[in-house]
Amino acid sequence: MMRGMSWLAMTAATVMAVPAVAQEPAPQTALDQLADTIGYRLTMVDNRPSCPTGIDACFLSTITLTLPETIPAGLPERLSLTFSFVNRLPLVESDIFENRLINGDVNRLTLKPGAVLKPGAVHVVKLWGVGANFSKAFAMPNAYLAADGLKARTIAATRAVIDPETGLEILPFVADMTDEARLATKSAADKTKWLTAERAFELQAGRQGAAPGGVVILPKPVTVKRGNGFVDLSGGVAVTLVGVDRAAVAPGLAALGIGEGKLPLSIRVDPSSKIAAEGYVLDAKPGGISIVARDAAGVSHALRSLAQQASFEKGKMRALRVEDAPRYGYRGLHVDLGRNFHGRDQILKLVEGMAAFKLNKLHLHLAEDEGWRIEIPALPELAEIGSKRCADPTEKTCLLPQLGAGPDGTSGVNGYLSVADYVAIVKAAAARQIEVIPSIDMPGHSRAAIKAMELRHARLTAAGKPAEADAYRLIDPADTTVYRSIQNYDDNTLNVCLPSTYRFVDTVVDALADMHKQAGVPLKTFHLGADETAGAWVKSPACAGMIAANGGDATKLTPRFIERVSQSLAAKGLQAGGWSDGMGHTDAAKMPKRPQTNIWGVLHTGAIREAHDQMNRGWDVVLSIPDLGYFDMPYAPHPEEGGYDWASRGVSIYQVFGFMPDNLPANAATIRNIYAEGKGIEDKPVLEAGRRVAGVQAQLWSETVRTDAQVDYMLFPRLLALAERGWSVAPWTPPYQAGVSYDWADKRVDRAKLDAGWMDFAGRVTAQLPVLERAGIAYRVAPPGARIVGGKLEANSELPGMAIEYRMGNGGWTRYAGPVVVSGAVDVRTRSADGKRASRTVRVEPAK
Repeated sequence: MMRGMSWLAMTAATVMAVPAVAQEPAPQTALDQLADTIGYRLTMVDNRPSCPTGIDACFLSTITLTLPETIPAGLPERLSLTFSFVNRLPLVESDIFENRLINGDVNRLTLKPGAVLKPGAVHVVKLWGVGANFSKAFAMPNAYLAADGLKARTIAATRAVIDPETGLEILPFVADMTDEARLATKSAADKTKWLTAERAFELQAGRQGAAPGGVVILPKPVTVKRGNGFVDLSGGVAVTLVGVDRAAVAPGLAALGIGEGKLPLSIRVDPSSKIAAEGYVLDAKPGGISIVARDAAGVSHALRSLAQQASFEKGKMRALRVEDAPRYGYRGLHVDLGRNFHGRDQILKLVEGMAAFKLNKLHLHLAEDEGWRIEIPALPELAEIGSKRCADPTEKTCLLPQLGAGPDGTSGVNGYLSVADYVAIVKAAAARQIEVIPSIDMPGHSRAAIKAMELRHARLTAAGKPAEADAYRLIDPADTTVYRSIQNYDDNTLNVCLPSTYRFVDTVVDALADMHKQAGVPLKTFHLGADETAGAWVKSPACAGMIAANGGDATKLTPRFIERVSQSLAAKGLQAGGWSDGMGHTDAAKMPKRPQTNIWGVLHTGAIREAHDQMNRGWDVVLSIPDLGYFDMPYAPHPEEGGYDWASRGVSIYQVFGFMPDNLPANAATIRNIYAEGKGIEDKPVLEAGRRVAGVQAQLWSETVRTDAQVDYMLFPRLLALAERGWSVAPWTPPYQAGVSYDWADKRVDRAKLDAGWMDFAGRVTAQLPVLERAGIAYRVAPPGARIVGGKLEANSELPGMAIEYRMGNGGWTRYAGPVVVSGAVDVRTRSADGKRASRTVRVEPAK
């Protein structure tokens, strides 16, 4: 689920030798002054350097510290500088600094013996990392200075700022990445090229979508027939309801954006109808509108379709009849609140956005190593301590400041959902026929919970209550196992051999179930994560018996934990969910009959194996494949695009739209591997007859997503493409045949149908952008493709009808209306449908 890469946010504690100065100001004032004046620059230097001896697959970045011409007098003798950096650092080279790993994200630099910081000096620290930094998104903000007894202060140069044109966060201290030869790839085998304006122009020229017109409903309905005459909704509607309460369809009615009037709107729910679950028949005629469905969800979906079409036709809509039902019963969105927090209002906005496009599962990732995000009344330390990151190395008041959280614990990445917040989200989702699936990752990814429960243990022990203190302890204090998780933690795994661990799980699950009960919506599914467990417990006395019972193999303890918790959930009437790597190692005979499993293997490596194996077990398989649905991945391979790229250098809206869930190997025809190579995919193991996926889910992991605007940017409009694939058939998909493999550009995948489908879909997306804007969703505005040939600028857009602007030199922006004569390099950008936001600006050079 995370994503196959390691992390590093370093704490550099720098011992600074300061000359004695008369009448020194207070140390705090001196610290503040230095934080305001020290220069700080992060540069990605080379992803293909000659690596130092003993380091494989390295890359080189540098941090340049420029000391002020006057170092403030009165600085304390010991001064720490904390900063974040992605990937593990086996070697740090500097003329004056030494490095020591603290834990997880946090490292410490100290001055070498005898080294002194001098006024105006410039120090370049070489950071030799493992892996690669392919974009500026790997940088983390909020480096800070601290010293014993003083308040830590953020270095002013490392603060994030908001770009007024795009509304997105930018990090001014990060150097531009311009050397494609050294920075775009890791090796000669990697064929990735940055999606420059010129390359985007060529790519988009062959994918020009149709201007929106006709039926613009999204996702695409099963059948639509246009009738004669027009339906005028501008005067309001007179609603009659049969078989359903108004409250059950109120959000859908509100989406129409009209009041009470004379046009009849008849809504009938008939559970005995032959209409499929969530399906509907919408019949809009000049004399009135009727909706028939089997359930309230079908009514809501019909109202959303009606709202989309009526809005596009300005309230006077040509008559139509829609017969519609979803392809899959599970159409989900996963949002990671653990790494960086996003609060109730943002989630409620996303709930409305999901409903608009008929998504029906909201998977909330509520706990991680970096944060616990849900109030559990019986265990207050979880939220009070586990939800905050700050500059407290003892972690008695907060967690370590991972991922550039900053020193003071007040940044927006901190926080948690109160019981009232969570209940409000569940209620709002249920009113829109969306199920909320809470997720608490375990036994790995659990550092926030472990640290919070250790503070609880210390508090109760000090109060003379040892038994109560031990009741929820999650570690064996006698465990001497040394391990590092994929995120570089040495203390993030629950001890699965302790009764107190299972008591903790029960208490958390019961608390969540109670919140659902308060919302009037029973909890149905609990997701326990179950992925990426490090090599813990080997030397835990508490685990000696359990290890022996499993043939001396400590790695088998994770599947035993998953099996036990899954059966416990089943006894509570709950479905267990988990990520495919952990779930796949369990004994199916020891699991409940039909758990949910999210497949997160990469398409060209493990996806087919995991998906087919777990479908063949009879489980509910949800495709969370990164190539389809990891929306924390960048939209395109470019250093200015946000997101991690361990699984894909670019998950474009086109790629998501073209995905074929019903025939996974066939996706080799349209999706390249991580090295931008077209490669075949074998069908191993084969899928048994009668098996199919339960649905699809988008994932937004939040390591690099610190603002709500960035959430919107990363999700939309890609989420519309996933909604389409979850609801509508992909007619270019060849029928699945067991054992049949596919190659790149395989002609059995009907490219003509895919291209025609994209043209239609792209136009419908453009038509729906105002829907997103009315919901307050700041969707991504893609930069245009452009080229200069023969002295003329030509430009195109990813979606049809988007306004493009250009400027020459320092001149003003001009609306692009067609090929235009220009001189020299030109800047171009796209504007949002409402004109209020711009894409990032890209530069176009004259063709040589």
